[in-house]
Amino acid sequence: MSSTIRISVDAMGGDNGPRIVLHGAQLALRAHPDIAFVFHGQQDVLAPLLKEFPQLKPVSSIKDCEVVISMDDKPSQALRKGRDSSSMWSAIQSVKDGDADIAVSGGNTGALMAMATFCLRPMQGISRPAIAAIWPTLRSDIIVLDVGATVGGDAQQLVDFSILGAAMARALLGRDKPTIGLLNVGTEEVKGLEPVRGAARILTEASGTNFVYHGFVEGDDLGKGTVDVVVTEGFTGNIALKTAEGTARQVGTYLRNALRGSFMSRLGALLASKALNTLRTRLDPRTVNGGVFLGLNGIVIKSHGGTDEIGFNAALGLAYEMARSRLIDKISEGLEQFPAVSETASKIEEPEA
Repeated sequence: MSSTIRISVDAMGGDNGPRIVLHGAQLALRAHPDIAFVFHGQQDVLAPLLKEFPQLKPVSSIKDCEVVISMDDKPSQALRKGRDSSSMWSAIQSVKDGDADIAVSGGNTGALMAMATFCLRPMQGISRPAIAAIWPTLRSDIIVLDVGATVGGDAQQLVDFSILGAAMARALLGRDKPTIGLLNVGTEEVKGLEPVRGAARILTEASGTNFVYHGFVEGDDLGKGTVDVVVTEGFTGNIALKTAEGTARQVGTYLRNALRGSFMSRLGALLASKALNTLRTRLDPRTVNGGVFLGLNGIVIKSHGGTDEIGFNAALGLAYEMARSRLIDKISEGLEQFPAVSETASKIEEPEA
């Protein structure tokens, strides 16, 4: 990888238009001067906008793409109309061709996952990709996956997600032996669906090589930061993610309303403004915007479609860190170090009913 981090951006993806994308890119460039951008989208739209952000122009290029994938397109429709011609596909193709280190899009999640899987293909040994999220906790940031790529999943897929999450924790969080927990309805071994219990048996056998299997964790462990990596299937993970984001907004609204309630409240808010600003930043979902597609031969970051320039800047910052930390190499190393996991999975028999 070159000293410059090359980020491929689907400039047409998202709800708020390409101006938000370029504004976020300019903010990211200020924080990381060694970034270069390739913006994929309609030339006649992007070229005039790029002139509004003069700092970007020397480090940016535009790849003209006429087709734009809408937020309502089904994955199959998106593939039919957008393969080889859409801004979303083009952004991913740049990673495959080696023209960029990582791709970012705020577009349709289902379409993005379908295109990324079709274009980049799953890594050898991984059955399905996952979307991983950075999750702020009372202890430190942790990794939670899957948060929306795969609804349901068998034991081996949950083990795959564990390996992917452990590699991301090593690359991004600096954990040499990250702890892994399986999200469940209780911590007792007899609780939960069979795929979860089956994954627990496999991870117990494999624990200690390059990760430590902690056991089952519950919903409140997400906020506590009990483990470095929380693993679940995409249906549950997505609900947990959206619930946490909604709760953060709810608490923030309660706090603002309470501090505006009276003169004394406003005075207290003024005196505590520094601490309140820190709290506001921690409660702002935009500061942790970006889901990482893991398990493919290339990294794609999914930004929230409705975010603003601050949120898109956060997604680009995450992309920068993922590329700089050589996440793909660390995942490959992790898969090579865990042949015993697959062997264990084949040997462990399902318990009799």
